[in-house]
Amino acid sequence: MGFGLAIEPQLWTLLFCMVRVGAAFVAAPVFSAVAVPLPVRITLAGAIGVLVMNVTPIHAPEHIFAITTFLAIAAELLVGLALGFVLQIAFAAPLVAGELIGASMGIGFANQIDPQHGTSTPALGNFLSILLTLLFLSVDGHLVLVDLVVRSYEALPPGAEWLAPARLMNIAMFGGYAMLAGLLLALPVGFLLLCLNLVVGMLSRSAPALNLFAVGLPASLAVGVIALFIALPVMGDYMQVIIREGLDMAAKLVLG
Repeated sequence: MGFGLAIEPQLWTLLFCMVRVGAAFVAAPVFSAVAVPLPVRITLAGAIGVLVMNVTPIHAPEHIFAITTFLAIAAELLVGLALGFVLQIAFAAPLVAGELIGASMGIGFANQIDPQHGTSTPALGNFLSILLTLLFLSVDGHLVLVDLVVRSYEALPPGAEWLAPARLMNIAMFGGYAMLAGLLLALPVGFLLLCLNLVVGMLSRSAPALNLFAVGLPASLAVGVIALFIALPVMGDYMQVIIREGLDMAAKLVLG
C-alpha cells in the first residue's frame, strides 16, 4: 500500500467503510446527541462497517495518501452527512413549533439545555423535541436509518460519482419543510391562543382601564396549557408524519 505502510487490507477497508457510517451518525439525530459518548459512536460505526463489508463488496483505494483517496473520503463524508442532515431538518420542526407556542403563551423566555445538542433552547420546544425522539425510537427509525446507510453502498458505491446536484437541491428544498411542519404542529394550540388574543383585544377596547398584563398573561398561559393537553394526541400523530417524511426523503436521497 502507499508509502510501504504495513496496514492490513481488511482493516483499511473497514476504516474506509466507517467514514460514511460515522459521518451519518455525526449528523443524524439521536446518534449525534451529546449524551452518546464518542467511543460508543466509533464502536457502532465499526460494527455497521463490518456488516457492510459482508453485505456489499467494498473496494477501498489502494494508495492511502493519494489525491484520489482523499477525494473518495470526501465523497463518503458527503453521502453520510447528507443522510443524517435530512433527518436533522425534520427534527427541527418541534423547535419551530415550541418557539411559536411559547411566544404566544408568554413563556418564550423559559429555556433549558437541549440533551440532543447541549445548547439552551425553549423549554416547550425541548419537550416536543424529546417527544419526537421517543416516537422516532418507538417506530424503529434508528434501524431504518442504519438500513439506509447499508443500502446506500449499493446505490452509491465508493468511488462512484458524488451526489448529483439535483439531489443536493432536494436537501435545500426540504429545508422549508421544517418551517412548514413546525407551523402545522403549532396550529392547534396557536389557533386557540389567537382566539384568546382577539378576545383580550376586544376587552381592552371595551374596558380601557383593564390591566392587560394582569389578565392576558395568566389567561394565555392557562389556555396554552389546556390546549397542549387536549392537542397532544393530535400533535403526536403529526410527529409520526414528520418522521415518515424525513425517512422517505433520506431514502429518496440515496435510492433516487
